[in-house]
Amino acid sequence: MIVRKSKAEIEKMRRAGQVVADVHKALRDVVKPGVTTMELDRLAESIVRKAGAVPTFKGYRVGKEVFPATLCVSINEEVVHGIPSDDRVLEEGDIISIDCGATLDGFVGDSAVTLPVGKVTEEVTLLLERTNGSLYNAIEKCVPGNRLGDIGHAVESFVREYGYGVVEDFCGHGVGRRLHEEPQVPNYGIPGTGRRLKAGWCLAIEPMVNLGTQETIMLEDGWTVITEDKKWSAHFEHSVAITADGPIILTSRGDDPPGPWISGASGMF
Repeated sequence: MIVRKSKAEIEKMRRAGQVVADVHKALRDVVKPGVTTMELDRLAESIVRKAGAVPTFKGYRVGKEVFPATLCVSINEEVVHGIPSDDRVLEEGDIISIDCGATLDGFVGDSAVTLPVGKVTEEVTLLLERTNGSLYNAIEKCVPGNRLGDIGHAVESFVREYGYGVVEDFCGHGVGRRLHEEPQVPNYGIPGTGRRLKAGWCLAIEPMVNLGTQETIMLEDGWTVITEDKKWSAHFEHSVAITADGPIILTSRGDDPPGPWISGASGMF
């Protein structure tokens, strides 16, 4: 069942989303060669808890596996769900996907960015820019009356022309009182197909785009997903509310490009 949120509930989701946005803004200034992924995780947890929120991912269970950290940190060929470690040190030229969730007053904010570590190649820079662009292309479709297939097609059509692989094994999702709610939001689709979007839906849209194949492999830790061909992957995500006034980016960091969306960074109603 897809749970529609009221204006008051969307405002609570915006507040949770801004905790996540604050984490990303802080980490953006810390990511550099020599930093460990666990250092990033400790800083993120401190920011979340000082805001009166709790880390959504920490203790999250899938089957018998329990995620141990505040952040998912995925480096280079790692697509999603990498586990922070004191032993994993960022190196010049890496890229790192940082996915963060925070629960505040019973509602979840969920967002991810992929950042360069120092100077990266032009090929990688373009991958990041285009994957982020596909996210906003999808957000533009988040209006009542459109369909889920419009969102997926907006991601896929934006990046396929560059020969990238669009991950199909993992997708976006509804978000609200729980991290993962209905519906699933694939990053591929046929326009005009799927469930019709309604005001009050809140979706976490998260393109995962690879330099090579779309195929992925799960590592033995039960969490970390890598590309089958070991080519690099980018991941961007925002939590978005669908409203009659347009899509509201609940996890906005204040750096959104111009578009038909509403930044949730400074309040809405």
